[in-house]
Amino acid sequence: MAKRKTDKAVKEKIEKVEETKVEVKKTSKSAKTIKIRSKAYKKAKAKIDVSQFYPLDKAIKLVQETSFSKFDGKIEAHVNTSLEPGKIGEISFPYLKAESKKVVIATDSIIKDIQDGKINFDILIATPQIMPKILPLAKILGPKGLMPNPKNGTLTDKPEIALKKLSAAATPLQTEKKGPLIHIVVGQVSQNEKELIANVKELIKAVNPIKIKKLVLCATMGPAIKVEIK
Repeated sequence: MAKRKTDKAVKEKIEKVEETKVEVKKTSKSAKTIKIRSKAYKKAKAKIDVSQFYPLDKAIKLVQETSFSKFDGKIEAHVNTSLEPGKIGEISFPYLKAESKKVVIATDSIIKDIQDGKINFDILIATPQIMPKILPLAKILGPKGLMPNPKNGTLTDKPEIALKKLSAAATPLQTEKKGPLIHIVVGQVSQNEKELIANVKELIKAVNPIKIKKLVLCATMGPAIKVEIK
């Protein structure tokens, strides 16, 4: 009888310890989600009404005014959409510096350079006529992702049009893999206000206004500002 009482007491004690562990775990998890904001952030956030959706021009001004970084920060757009997760396409902002790519059309001299191990381009365009000369170079071009392909527009009978299109600096436009959210840079804090407005308008157009549930702008270091979509 005494043994049963002892076993019961031990069991109750173990259960109590396990419950305590769970509570500690929950508390620790909650603690990790708490964000401590700096005085600079709180001061910047005090300049905006978090419940208001601002007209685009006013929102841009507020993003620039509330940026508190010591460097020239970027202006980011965060868009909640009704689109399916995945790639939407590409966007070419009218006033945004993007990394340009060197695109060339395959010629006999370029093929000779490739054979000699000289690859001074980022994209290679070929016509169906010259493609037989390029096929033996598949072991060199394939691993680098440079083999001309009709799917990405690099194997075409209109190489000049492809050259113009592929040379344009473009930014991939896509949502998160697990949700319809888009995160993209639309400019710099120091940039001209009219240029920034034009860039955001291009983004709205590319996504489609009726597909946008909410658009938020913010500086690299600055509070979020909701934009009115008309």
